[in-house]
Amino acid sequence: MFVIGNFISAIASLVDFVLTAYMWIIIGRALISWVNPDPYNPIVKFLREVTDPVLNRINRYIPLAAGGIDFSPMILIAAIIFLRGFLVPTLQRLAMGLG
Repeated sequence: MFVIGNFISAIASLVDFVLTAYMWIIIGRALISWVNPDPYNPIVKFLREVTDPVLNRINRYIPLAAGGIDFSPMILIAAIIFLRGFLVPTLQRLAMGLG
């Protein structure tokens, strides 16, 4: 059973890494939105392609507030922090129980 425990522990580490990386991508996207970026820049294209599907889904349910401030990146970052605080430790404890 220790093999399954190690596998789940590795999955927990991978999930933590992916969520952290995606959170930094969201932060980068938010920072770039403060300036007028070149839409043909490969970095800007990458940030938009990776974040737009999730942010657009959030924007469908939570419209823009007064003043035109987009709260969807903050909501997504809060969701990522929740997942990192709930899902990753849960997987790690499951792995410790099996190992």
